[in-house]
Amino acid sequence: MFYELAQKVMFQMDPELAHNLAMKGLRATGNNPLNCFYSQNIAPAPVTFMGVTFPNPVGLAAGMDKDGECIDAFYAMGFGHVEVGTVTPRPQPGNDKPRLFRIKPAKAIINRMGFNNKGVDNLVANLIAKKSNAVVGVNIGKNKDTPVEQGKEDYLICMDKVYPYADYIAVNISSPNTPGLRTMQYGELLEDLLSSLKFRQKELAAKYNKYVPVALKIAPDLTEEEIEKIADALIQNEFDGVIATNTTLSRDGVSGLANSNETGGMSGKPLQDLSTKVIKQLATCLKGKVPILGGGGINSAEDALAKLDAGAEMVQIYSGFIYQGPKLIKEIVDAYRSK
Repeated sequence: MFYELAQKVMFQMDPELAHNLAMKGLRATGNNPLNCFYSQNIAPAPVTFMGVTFPNPVGLAAGMDKDGECIDAFYAMGFGHVEVGTVTPRPQPGNDKPRLFRIKPAKAIINRMGFNNKGVDNLVANLIAKKSNAVVGVNIGKNKDTPVEQGKEDYLICMDKVYPYADYIAVNISSPNTPGLRTMQYGELLEDLLSSLKFRQKELAAKYNKYVPVALKIAPDLTEEEIEKIADALIQNEFDGVIATNTTLSRDGVSGLANSNETGGMSGKPLQDLSTKVIKQLATCLKGKVPILGGGGINSAEDALAKLDAGAEMVQIYSGFIYQGPKLIKEIVDAYRSK
């Protein structure tokens, strides 16, 4: 009931203003009795993924809590993990506003945020300050003004800094809102990035006596051949996992609706079938050698189960969480437990 009332108010506001106000409220209440307005008890449904044990298979996708300010609040809601970021080595403001748009009839969102964040040092301070036992993934990226050819250095800087405090690290080369970023999903750039990250992971594991798995986050706008090549690169470089998928440039399912012509990546219900198709193709190519974390268009428990049936072992939600609220977490966990 509380979320439904809050959503009605928030949906009358500019989307980014509503987001910022919501995050401010969660930051203020995450560790005090006021979290009773959104906290919920969810019976454990443990999943071991990439060698990490998660309390349940439902996570919050990156992009919601870019700076890791509300981890404890999301943990109170019952998320099995919280993926923070995307974070870059240096703070950056992101793209010009407006840059966040709702397509309410389709339960979709378009964003062109552009990795707006306060930088990796600020994120690390927030990871250290968290009070809960939340499983936290850190999604890393490159600064906008870093040439793509030098992009791997930004990823290595972020990995070095977050490694001691992360439960896993997600490598984001699939956002459509940083110019040229998606070219890192192909050919020599991809191979160089994956091999460099894997080498650094081994160094850091020895340094900290702690193995932090690394996953690659890919786009839904890939051909079957491109998916096959990415899968081969993941296997060859012994990556720990893959996250499928990021937002899409497609506008299938929203044509003609208000805000559908805005540039940026679309998330939400219209992405469901496309991302599930990518997961299925990935699962075929990977043959169980690299586990899949599925996301994209999950708006119900049935949508989540479709991702699992396609080959994912866990799921993440973002737009579905905005439209459905915390109840969606419980519904998915209950459905997973009943499988």
